[in-house]
Amino acid sequence: MLIKIQDLDRQLLTHPAGNAIVIIMKKEYLIGRISECKRLDQCMREDSAQLIVVYGRRRVGKTYLINEYFNYTFAFKLTGSYNEPKADQLERFAMELNRHTGKNADVPENWNRAFEQLRIYLENLPKKKKQVVFLDELPWFDTRKSKFLPAFEWFWNDWASTQRNLVFIICGSATSWMVENITDNKGGLFRRHTSRLYLEPFSLSETKQFLYKKGILWSAYEVAECYMIMGGIPYYLNLLDSSLSYTQNIDRLFFKRKGDLWDEFDILYSTLFSNNENYIKIVKALSERQYGYTRGEIAEKVKLAPNGKLTKILKNLSDSGFVRATSFYGNKKKDTLYQLSDYYTKFYFTFVKDKYGKDQNYWSKAIDNSVRRVWAGLTFEQLCKDHTAQIKNKLGISGIITEESVWFTKADEELGITGAQVDMVIDRGDRVIDLCEMKFSVNMFSIDKSYNEDLKNKKESFLKKTRTNKAVQLIMVTTYGIKEGKYNSSIGGQVVLNDLFKE
Repeated sequence: MLIKIQDLDRQLLTHPAGNAIVIIMKKEYLIGRISECKRLDQCMREDSAQLIVVYGRRRVGKTYLINEYFNYTFAFKLTGSYNEPKADQLERFAMELNRHTGKNADVPENWNRAFEQLRIYLENLPKKKKQVVFLDELPWFDTRKSKFLPAFEWFWNDWASTQRNLVFIICGSATSWMVENITDNKGGLFRRHTSRLYLEPFSLSETKQFLYKKGILWSAYEVAECYMIMGGIPYYLNLLDSSLSYTQNIDRLFFKRKGDLWDEFDILYSTLFSNNENYIKIVKALSERQYGYTRGEIAEKVKLAPNGKLTKILKNLSDSGFVRATSFYGNKKKDTLYQLSDYYTKFYFTFVKDKYGKDQNYWSKAIDNSVRRVWAGLTFEQLCKDHTAQIKNKLGISGIITEESVWFTKADEELGITGAQVDMVIDRGDRVIDLCEMKFSVNMFSIDKSYNEDLKNKKESFLKKTRTNKAVQLIMVTTYGIKEGKYNSSIGGQVVLNDLFKE
């Protein structure tokens, strides 16, 4: 059985009979991650060997989650080192194993020998107690000619998978490697993992909680704009200084020479993707067009052949959370759009890359900058798409099956429509389609005659072009709501920024 007690330090205890695990959690150490902790709870209850795969974007808090959940207590833990040779990695393995055994064993000559030493060590630990092994940054062990992966496959299949008390956790930031070699492995590790945890960035609500615990009490508007720069990435958020204002923090981190995030872009892409030049070309191209490109358009834009290599790059970027594959309304595969979904990357290309170091107070001075206003408006659309569940909840349709997509059309004289585009289409199972418009402003948004005509055109164009027989209504998602006016009657529903902070 499992007993969970809140507000106390977490420990892992074993019942004398060997059939009970008590997890005592100190909840203030973790923000969110409720479903992940429940999944780990379940793994700890299982009476069989567990191979748990933890992956997600770099800096998203994977290592922190595992460390906190297990109270930094493991039978064995080892972290891979980026771009380090096999010999150095094996030496660190030996050092860590010797700490646990109290011996001074020789450095293994290869990974087969290393896993054999680990097996011997684990075999001598108590069988009635869960033994947790944590290999962090697993992809970094798999250096060229290291033969790490075959050795790990042999270790798991030959022995570890038969040990009922073994909980083996493998974690990596190189999501594309984790997906290709572990979760989608077609060889010795095919479907061997018992649990897969993909860590998402924090939501707006979790971000607000995180900042609150750091003593940062910003307005919803400031938290949202900070989110549109950093996303819900705990590592970035933890760099914020509670003694500084929001704008001062952004200047310090991004525009001050040698600021904490001044070289983050190069580190991020070089450590996640080998031969990262084409990855950078693609995300740069996507940063220049809010509504994204199709696969064919990307190939033409970055001068890459539309072959399997491009497909793999796009899949890796999608798996890693940097790019979103967005369906065009109607689910035509050929019309799938790839959009840049990583906030940091978008901000980097828009503001940092060519402006770094030129003005250390750039963000504080750019309050009325037109480029900043355009960026905020477009990025708010991204934020809304990442909080679709909150939008659905406010609209009272959280229990209805929906499908989200984008839609646009060119002018069509035959149908009598001009060009139009919709930020987000929510196609509902109750035969209603919500056309969502997002507007990020410092005050209540006012619908004037001109914008009202634009909204009417969007709806009419959608009806004529798609020929849908479903009910279609316009939804406005704004920061502070819509100001009272005579053109508001065309709006079927409203969502405000505060609604996006709710869980």
